[in-house]
Amino acid sequence: MASIEFTAFPRKGEGRGASRRLRHAGKAPGIVYGAGVDPTPIEIDHNALIHALKNEAFHASILSMKLDGKAQKVLLRDVQMHPFRAQVLHVDFQRVDENKKIHMKVPLHYVNEAASPAVKLGGALVNHVANDLDVSCLPKDLPEFIEVDLSTLEAGKSVHVSEIKLPSGVIALTHGKDPVIATAIVPKAHAEAEEAPTAEAAAAPAAAAAPATEKKDEKKDEKKK
Repeated sequence: MASIEFTAFPRKGEGRGASRRLRHAGKAPGIVYGAGVDPTPIEIDHNALIHALKNEAFHASILSMKLDGKAQKVLLRDVQMHPFRAQVLHVDFQRVDENKKIHMKVPLHYVNEAASPAVKLGGALVNHVANDLDVSCLPKDLPEFIEVDLSTLEAGKSVHVSEIKLPSGVIALTHGKDPVIATAIVPKAHAEAEEAPTAEAAAAPAAAAAPATEKKDEKKDEKKK
């Protein structure tokens, strides 16, 4: 996958006043840090940044940031948004060291849900408990997303992190646990609808036997007379 590129510029003024003036000028203040280099204040075109933030890969990929005519690999680490406006207040990037493992949240993409026995045969609803997964890996091994195959999921069952097939070099960070990431729940109405025909079938023999029993009782009464 080609690296996502964007351009940043050195930011001279610091403080709330300078950041406010930047926002009024259509820029977003930010900072890039890490890899043993001093933090560098930056500014980015706000509209371009808002557009980039709509791309899922921008949040979970190695990015190529062009700054002062030089390209450097970075990760998006934090975005501070205005409480009720679509405005970026501040953005943080971390420089990438190719030889050091990184810790990232990677999106989970669920596939084959409709074809699973849970949905196709059991009428279940699949609940995606988790939308992303904490992983550790070298930058070169970072996946854009992790695929979760639901083709064998059965009604009433769950999928755990340990059941995901992770890309080579990628380790899930679960802190010793094995959390559920998806579960198939059968709606109560559907379960009751399934039980109704069974109950009716069980009642049918009893209903058929009732007239016969009544006839026997009638014969006994006639003999007594």
